[in-house]
Amino acid sequence: MASFEDFKLNKQLQNAIVEAGYTVPTEIQQKAITPILAGQDVMGIAQTGTGKTAAFVLPMLMKLKYAQGNDPRALILSPTRELAMQIDEHIRLFSTYLDLRTVLLYGGLGPKTQKEQLAKGCDIIVATPGRFLDLYLEGDINTKSLKFLVMDEADKMMDMGFIGKIHRILEVVPRKRQNLLFSATMSELVRKIAGDFLAFPTVIEVTEQATPAQTVTQALYEVPNLKTKLNLLQHLLKDDESFHRIIVFCKTKTVADNVFHYLERKYGQEQVRVIHANKGQNTRINSINAFKEGSIRILVATDVAARGLDVSNVSHVFNFDVPIVIEDYVHRIGRTGRAFNHGDAITFCNPAEKYYLDKIEKLIRQKIPVYPIPDGVFIEKTDFQEGQAIAREIDNQKRKENPDFKGAFHEKKHVPKDNGRTKKASRGKTTSHKGKPSKFRKK
Repeated sequence: MASFEDFKLNKQLQNAIVEAGYTVPTEIQQKAITPILAGQDVMGIAQTGTGKTAAFVLPMLMKLKYAQGNDPRALILSPTRELAMQIDEHIRLFSTYLDLRTVLLYGGLGPKTQKEQLAKGCDIIVATPGRFLDLYLEGDINTKSLKFLVMDEADKMMDMGFIGKIHRILEVVPRKRQNLLFSATMSELVRKIAGDFLAFPTVIEVTEQATPAQTVTQALYEVPNLKTKLNLLQHLLKDDESFHRIIVFCKTKTVADNVFHYLERKYGQEQVRVIHANKGQNTRINSINAFKEGSIRILVATDVAARGLDVSNVSHVFNFDVPIVIEDYVHRIGRTGRAFNHGDAITFCNPAEKYYLDKIEKLIRQKIPVYPIPDGVFIEKTDFQEGQAIAREIDNQKRKENPDFKGAFHEKKHVPKDNGRTKKASRGKTTSHKGKPSKFRKK
C-alpha cells in the first residue's frame, strides 16, 4: 500500500494527514484501518512506536465525520494521563478540518474544568478509567450515544489493576458498539478482558508479541553497582553529537531523583529534567513539552512515562535499572526507533537484576548483546550496604524459584537433640528438672 489515499478517507482527513507529515502508512495502519472502517471489532497486537494511535484515530474520525448532539459517541480509555494526552494530541492533529469536539479526562487535578467542558457537549472522550467512572457516577457523562469503545495499551491497564473499573465501564456503555483493543503484549488478563470485550474480533498481529521494534539496536552492560552505573552513563553521554536526545528510565522515584541530581550537576538544569509520580501535573507536562521541543537533552523518568511519550528522534533510551515488570522493557525501548527512525536502547544490569534480564530475553525471544565496560570508566567498589541489598535480593529470587532454598540470609535456629526421652508433662502437674512430676520427688 503506497499511501493513505488508498483508504478512501475524506478530503479533510487527507489534508490533515499531509500537513502532519505522514506519507507511508505503517504495518499496523495498513492492516487495521480497513477493517475498522468496515465496522469490525479489532484486536491489534503491535509493539509501541508502530503507529497504533493513528491506526484507530483515523478511521474513527472518518466514521464520526462531524459534531452531533451533546453526548459522546466515542470513548478511548488509556492507562496513564501521559498516553491520554498523546491520543488527544493525535485527534486534534488529524481533526484540524473537522468540527469534532474532544474532551480529555484524567485524575491528578480538580474535575471542575473537565465538568464544564463536558457540559458544553462533546463527540469524543479520551480518559483514564478512574476519572471517567468518577464523572459518570456524578452524572456528568451520558453514555447512551456511544458507538465506539477503544482500549489502548490494554496490557498496562491490566498491570495497573484497572480490570475492575473496566468491567464497571462495560456495564454502563451500550451493548451495540464497535470495540477496538490495542496492546503490545498479550497476557492472560488481557486475553480475559478481550473475551468479555470483543465479539468475533479481527486479530491483527503485525509482529510477534512483545518483540522490540526492528529499528532499535539493543546493548547490555553488566555493571557491579550504582556508582559504576553513574560513571558509565556519564562516560557515554560525553558523545553529545550521537547522544543528542536521551531518556533515562529508573525503577523508583528515589533513583530517578538521584540520577537527575547527578546529571544536573554535570550538565545544568537547562539540559536535564525529571518526571515521576511525585511531580505535579504541570511540571510533568512542561518537562515533556521541553523535551519534545528539543530545549532539553536528557529526560530522567520512571515507568510512568514509559508509555504515551511520543517524541520523534529520541536517539537513545537508557535502562538505568532493569524493569521488574518485564513487559515494560518493550515499552521503554519503544520510545526510540519510532516512525521508521533508528534508535539505540542501552541497559545497565547489576548482579541482582540478571534474574529479570533473563526473563526479558525469554519474553522478547532474543539475547541482548553484552558489551565490555569501556576503558575510561572507573569501576567503583560495591559498598557494604549495597552489597548486602544485592545479596538479599538474589536470595529472594532463588527462593521464588525454589521455596526450599536456604540462602545466605537464612538464620539457622539451634534445635537441641531429642532422642525420644522428653515427654510432655501431664496437664496440671509441674515437672522437675529431671522430667519427673514433682509429687514423686523425694523430700
